[in-house]
Amino acid sequence: MKNTFVCDESMIITIPGKAQPLGAAQAVFGLLLCALALVFYDTYFWIFTIPSIVFVICGGLSFAAGKCPNMIVAKLSFSLNILSLCWSITSFVLNLIILIEHYWYPSYYPYYRRNEEILALILSLLVIEFFICIFLIYWLSKAICRQHFNMLPTIVLKRGN
Repeated sequence: MKNTFVCDESMIITIPGKAQPLGAAQAVFGLLLCALALVFYDTYFWIFTIPSIVFVICGGLSFAAGKCPNMIVAKLSFSLNILSLCWSITSFVLNLIILIEHYWYPSYYPYYRRNEEILALILSLLVIEFFICIFLIYWLSKAICRQHFNMLPTIVLKRGN
């Protein structure tokens, strides 16, 4: 009898949901946030562009995890989505503080331009990034944290008639 199955120690996973479009949207919003931070802030712009770079990397990994499912890419995307979720919350709070200080003390921060509309756009994009991260963490956790990855399947061979 000829062997028809050869184990190559690989595992095919399926990621439920729409990881590709959400990953692409996350990367595009990250690039837009990076561009807006470069335009809006005269100095200290790197504080606000680091989360944007993390969003771009995380979006690319989420797109790759949805395109060709691989356990290493899915786990890396899952962990970076958790990191980018923390970055989005932190950056939102920092930008909200700056917006409030712009409104109440306009002469206190002379190194920022007075573009509250751009700052409001940055805040809304950070909220969108937050929800994209939440959805991707949920869907990637359904693909990664499964119980049946740790169990071996039972294969029953029957002769054909």
